[in-house]
Amino acid sequence: MRMFIGILICSILTENFVLAKFLGICPFLGVSKKLNTAAGMSIAVTFVMVLATAVTYPLFAYLLVPNGLDYLQTLVFILVIAALVQLVEIILKKFIPPLYEALGIYLPLITTNCAVLGVTILNFTKEYTYAQSIVNSLGSGLGFMLAMILFAGVRERLDSCDCPKFLKGLPITLIAAAIVSLSFTGFSGLADRFF
Repeated sequence: MRMFIGILICSILTENFVLAKFLGICPFLGVSKKLNTAAGMSIAVTFVMVLATAVTYPLFAYLLVPNGLDYLQTLVFILVIAALVQLVEIILKKFIPPLYEALGIYLPLITTNCAVLGVTILNFTKEYTYAQSIVNSLGSGLGFMLAMILFAGVRERLDSCDCPKFLKGLPITLIAAAIVSLSFTGFSGLADRFF
């Protein structure tokens, strides 16, 4: 149980895909302008991460590797992720149209979100079991959500602050992202407590 808690906490805080590994930056910068869209995108990414791991792990371990087709890993994983994103898109369009409209082009971009592909590949790199992979994917999704919601709050504050004209827009956004990312380095020693 301690191992699962360690994997969960480390994937949320110390190995955060956005703030520590710098993966998934496109939706991080593009959708984090408002808290509700950031939360919606985070839920969609977390759902796709967990489901993609649940599907790709058995495919890789029991189909690709035994047949010597492990070199097709990236292609198969992207196809699975694309299918899952289509499923999420259909569900959001039918049941939550305002969120579907708010996410716009960023929803189909989950297919090419390197954080989603990264978590599925990282599970094999770290030699996690199936259960550990699911926990790592859940933690990575929650870490993505934490980064998105924190940064949405920061960006909402930035909109109301008085900053120099040459920093308005993307420059102040990137500076704020760097500071938020830097703050997460304080959690780096936390991983040693569990492993």
